[in-house]
Amino acid sequence: MINAKVYDYINVLDKAADAAWLRNEAISNNIANADTPGYKRQDVSFERELTRILNKVEYDNLDQRVYNLELSKIEPRVYTDAFDYSYRLDGNNVDIETENVYLAENQITYNALVSCMQSEFGNLTTAMRTS
Repeated sequence: MINAKVYDYINVLDKAADAAWLRNEAISNNIANADTPGYKRQDVSFERELTRILNKVEYDNLDQRVYNLELSKIEPRVYTDAFDYSYRLDGNNVDIETENVYLAENQITYNALVSCMQSEFGNLTTAMRTS
């Protein structure tokens, strides 16, 4: 994480990209264990917590909210999804088709986050050249 207020958006995007990377690992584990008896799918909790903290900050615009955001309080967390639920006789609750959709969605999200970070760095570069 870069400790300068000019990098606030980049830091948020970086934290979100870390969460997407962690989710990619969880989904990959789910796919790898689709036939493991008793395995319960895992996912990552991040977006809801980020939204909750952004909405908790008492400022009118997004710039002020991001500027005053305490990113150290937001950590992506792996959790077991539907721990007691299983529609299969072997106790496994992984649906391989659904996991593949989640994987594709997450890869698009990760690529978009990286693209946004590149754009933010481009904006900073442009600002430095013109000043």
